[in-house]
Amino acid sequence: MRVLVVSNPRATATTARERDVLTHALGSAAELEVVETANRGHAAALACRAMRNGTDVVVAFGGDGTVSEVVNGLLTDGVHDAVPALGVVPAGSTNVFARALGLPNNPLGATGVVLDSLRTGSRQAVSMGRVDDRWFVFSAGMGYDSAIVAGVERQRRKGKKSTHLLYARVGVREYFATDRRHPKVHLELADGRRYDDIHFVVITNTDPWTFVGKRPIRPTPETGFDTGLGVYARRRMGAPGILFSMARMIGDHPHIGRRGAVVEHNVEGLTVIADEPLPVQVDGDYVDLRERLVFRTAPAAIHVLI
Repeated sequence: MRVLVVSNPRATATTARERDVLTHALGSAAELEVVETANRGHAAALACRAMRNGTDVVVAFGGDGTVSEVVNGLLTDGVHDAVPALGVVPAGSTNVFARALGLPNNPLGATGVVLDSLRTGSRQAVSMGRVDDRWFVFSAGMGYDSAIVAGVERQRRKGKKSTHLLYARVGVREYFATDRRHPKVHLELADGRRYDDIHFVVITNTDPWTFVGKRPIRPTPETGFDTGLGVYARRRMGAPGILFSMARMIGDHPHIGRRGAVVEHNVEGLTVIADEPLPVQVDGDYVDLRERLVFRTAPAAIHVLI
């Protein structure tokens, strides 16, 4: 069995020792190649090469950004039977994808899962979302949440560490910088329904949307890797309403209010249209400013070692 490990040396929680342990363990079970990424887009290029040269398994060793890039590389030619299986060894600050799958949230534990799966052949088929020409593994969005992602990335380029406190600080700053009186986003669902007067929208491919420490934030709790997409779109931007709604989303038993939001589950596709270019994020990675996004779901697009 041929296995490629795509390792991000800059991932928040990874260490050289853990990379050595992973390499030694997998090297005893498969024909192994390990490549460290050098820049943004490198993981996708490596995964694409692996898909086209017949590699059996590609292991993403890094955070959600690394997993997202690897998936985009694996699905360069679309969903087909020759797509390699995906292994995940989380080494980021949040690791939404791995935790949503129920994988251990540490490199050593996840390496054990990969080894067991290589021996037993255990796999789980999971759906993927697609926005325009890019695949996403857990979420994408337009508007306020994407402005937060963009703000955090600016701070990280200045040397700041990605922490929940940094996200909170940037979130407060972006909240007061955004136009909270004039909604600019419109949603058109594949079944013909339309929603106007939207301030920002998050499209989910699984539940939860993200984590605060160990606590999940769950705006679309009925969404999973075996369903269509979830939609959470804010219609009101008052601070008390947003804080109250966020508090009710946290934990194992979320209460999703609809007075200030549109909530949809099991959506096959939708189009998001903005009156002016707004920030867009995909899997926690800032993309750019867009006025139109087309979303769709692809069932059983990837098989994950589990």
